Amino acid sequence: MVDSSSADPLRVPQREVQRLLGRCLLRIQQYERLIKAIVAHHEICGPVSSLDAIRAARIADASTKSLGLLVGKLVGSYLVNGSGRDTDLPDPGSGEVATVRMQLRLEMGAEDFERTQADLKDLVRLRNDLVHHFIDQHDIWTVPGCARAEQALLTAYSRIDNHFEQLRSWAEHMEQARQLAAEFVQSEVFRDLVINGIGPDGSVDWPSSGIVRLLREAMSELSVDGWTSIANAEIFIQERDPEQSPEKYGCRTLKQVVHQSRLFELQYQERYGRREAYFKDRARRSS
Repeated sequence: MVDSSSADPLRVPQREVQRLLGRCLLRIQQYERLIKAIVAHHEICGPVSSLDAIRAARIADASTKSLGLLVGKLVGSYLVNGSGRDTDLPDPGSGEVATVRMQLRLEMGAEDFERTQADLKDLVRLRNDLVHHFIDQHDIWTVPGCARAEQALLTAYSRIDNHFEQLRSWAEHMEQARQLAAEFVQSEVFRDLVINGIGPDGSVDWPSSGIVRLLREAMSELSVDGWTSIANAEIFIQERDPEQSPEKYGCRTLKQVVHQSRLFELQYQERYGRREAYFKDRARRSS
């Protein structure tokens, strides 16, 4: 029986080169899958009703990008130089009441950022060399050439694996941040901020507050000659949404809300033999 390896001394070393090259390429593919997920999910912006479609479009877009383009999107968007400068997100431009802007990012010092950027560019070059130029760069038709190729592939795999573990740690941090963001979205603080316009410090963004929205709804249904009774508006709000009380906004009465918001004109009028407080939107006041 003839030993095939003795008959062809290149068979074993060439197969080892193939195995090591395949291992490198598989690790690179794992890296590409993970970086696509980070690029697709680290930010989102748009109307609430369209978030699923926007997210699907980002995933589809990332799936078509090469590693070089993905790295270009990652750097400066998720990986940022921690200079304290905020990254602007596009205006949702939807015209809807509820829109979302969310961006997760990893800030680095200037030196770390430059080094990481250079390392990522080096990874892209390594990937391209392995995929397109490996046979040109290594003589795998001789035993010594195969030995050098094996060593090069062992070194390459170590570099790729280090990059993959780094990327995985970034992904874990991003997922932790996403979970914290999800918890915040479900919290009473977020509800007050988005629905009621009440900041964590107790300040009120009156134009976006829930109680102002209800005051305007009351105006549209109850106004007489352009004016609305505060007493009637109070009954209206209690029936529509009892949680929207003046106390929620740091006020004792609905009249104080009307006055403090500075969005309405307040006036006392004699009607039906009684002197009552009435209000109307300042924007509707004649000049």
